[in-house]
Amino acid sequence: MTLLENLWYGNIDPHETILTDSKRYKHLLSLMGRNRDELNETLNDKQQETLEKYDEAMNEMHSLAEVEAFSYGFRLGVRLMIEAGVTLAKETT
Repeated sequence: MTLLENLWYGNIDPHETILTDSKRYKHLLSLMGRNRDELNETLNDKQQETLEKYDEAMNEMHSLAEVEAFSYGFRLGVRLMIEAGVTLAKETT
């Protein structure tokens, strides 16, 4: 399977690949989970519902930002490859 096919079929997940091994990321994720659980225990039902809506909105916003960052990075990579190819072509002529 080609790299593009693997990306298409979900066999490559750049987000997980980059962050899975990050100790800092794992630490922050754990800290966020503990703090959220502690906060959630102190809230009444209405406040918990509001917190869940906030979490959903934040997750959607983060997803949009990740898609945009990935798209920008991909376009930038392609532009760099084109520029490198043009430069190489000029050097060989």
